[in-house]
Amino acid sequence: MKMMAAVMHGPNDVRYEEVDRPACPPGGFLLKVMAVGLCGSDIRNLSCDSMQGVYPHIYGHEVVGYVEEADPTVTRVSVGDRVFIHPAIHCMRCESCISGHSEACQNTEVKKPASAQGGFADYMPIPKNQVDHGYIFKIPEGISFEQATLGEPISSVYTCLEKINVKLNDIVVIIGAGTIGYFLARLSKMRGAKTVIMVEINGERLKKAREFGADYTVNSREEDPIQKIKELTGGRGADKVISANPSTASQAQSIFMARPGGIVVFFGGVPKGALTELDTNHIHYNNLWIYGHYASNGTAIKNAFDLAVSKDFPADQFISRVMPLSQINEAIRLTRTSDVVKIVLKPNC
Repeated sequence: MKMMAAVMHGPNDVRYEEVDRPACPPGGFLLKVMAVGLCGSDIRNLSCDSMQGVYPHIYGHEVVGYVEEADPTVTRVSVGDRVFIHPAIHCMRCESCISGHSEACQNTEVKKPASAQGGFADYMPIPKNQVDHGYIFKIPEGISFEQATLGEPISSVYTCLEKINVKLNDIVVIIGAGTIGYFLARLSKMRGAKTVIMVEINGERLKKAREFGADYTVNSREEDPIQKIKELTGGRGADKVISANPSTASQAQSIFMARPGGIVVFFGGVPKGALTELDTNHIHYNNLWIYGHYASNGTAIKNAFDLAVSKDFPADQFISRVMPLSQINEAIRLTRTSDVVKIVLKPNC
């Protein structure tokens, strides 16, 4: 049997074409993909030699759909269930998992190989190890597939804000008004932050940031962001500063935006090999705490999904467009060049 998929044949070479439909895996199930979010990490992977020459490959990790077929041993889901599939798989037995940091699971035996098929396709196999150790949630009635895809990008944001305890009356600075920056702003306000300040070089993105809860915006191309943050906070600095873009310059500046005793988070990964020059005396004498943040732990994944499918969550604010999977290259172009926040792709249409 055949299906249609967006297949990567190399850097910047994505073709919508017919491929073999995967079989239902032993101990797992076959998902009929109904919606899949286009993530910034997908775009980075599709534009570089992410698979180190091992092509063709199908990406896509913000996936929801129907259970099309299930192995007889599977009891967790039934054929016809509408489900959300988080890409993480955690053993919950290693030291990291037991200590509450399942995002750093050390058990390579439970993880899917890099070559595993993703969700930019009509169908996606969900293997036994994901059924046994992954995060698979049923989508409530009345919630669209498109909205449910937001559970994955929210999970990393939720984990970060939980880790640094953004709370009532906090002043939070977010550097980078991209999709993740908008999620950070919205969730910070939902957690009770008194003031959210967005720093960005793109004026259009800064205007849009207001829609997601930013109280103040700072165009760091037009004014000194450190001085402006001091001015907006009465000389004090922010309680939490989150650098959410791939910039070493932003990381270097971020420590000067935090108050004494404040927290700084490096959320956005920078290019491999790039080094950030930090004034460690400033960190030392101001008692700053510096965190690196990556991925999601198990508790946050469940809470993030519950938030994403809440009828009170403004999903329409985040989903700018819904497009056929066949138009993935146009979706990539729009994400790179326009002010869209999030594009959701629809296979089977």
